[in-house]
Amino acid sequence: MLEVNGLDAWYDHSHVVQGLHFEVRTGEIVTLMGRNGAGKTSTLRAIMGLMGKRSGQVRFNGHEILAQPAQTRYYLGLAYVPEERRIVPGLTVRENLRLGLIAGKERHTERERIDEIAKTFPRLAERMEQDGTSMSGGEQQMLAIARAMMARPRMILLDEPSEGIMPVLVDEMFELFRRLKAQGTTLLLVEQNVERALSISDRAYILDQGVLVHTGTGADLLADREIQDKYCAV
Repeated sequence: MLEVNGLDAWYDHSHVVQGLHFEVRTGEIVTLMGRNGAGKTSTLRAIMGLMGKRSGQVRFNGHEILAQPAQTRYYLGLAYVPEERRIVPGLTVRENLRLGLIAGKERHTERERIDEIAKTFPRLAERMEQDGTSMSGGEQQMLAIARAMMARPRMILLDEPSEGIMPVLVDEMFELFRRLKAQGTTLLLVEQNVERALSISDRAYILDQGVLVHTGTGADLLADREIQDKYCAV
């Protein structure tokens, strides 16, 4: 579904992603791992067209997207949940969800899709008319994921979804990821909770200073404490 070949990206003069090659197959959960500053977030941003300077090839469902405007990904079925969540202040949960349907031709399905979200996220169903930014960090993260799901994407990129969230909500979130996979949604995660991420991942790629240094199945890397300590320990 996603093919990344020779991906490079820069912040000003800093070469933060260097010649990455990896793939995500349809129906997989794949995790990008590495210490802070390894280039994981920059990789997601480059894939989504949010890095000003980038080169290489990124193909999604056979479409070359790296040089395309960021919004092109939406129409192809690629969604992104950034680390900072970006819940819009002053808008209710319902209104934030509506932002997930940016295409006018899909507005007629809005009620149906919000009903789907309410069933998937009972906590959000109880807070539809509440200001989105007044909720807890974990609930805001669920709202950010739910907003991405409004477009029924084929693949979702998630950047640090469990950061700063209480353990009970982390449990709910990773159970959600399992359900999404079972329903056919492909996931690419950036996640510092290494054990939780690897426990649900088909495969993982490890980055170090913008370079791909190791890859393996989730199960193999979960059992390899040496690799985890070398590249992923905070």
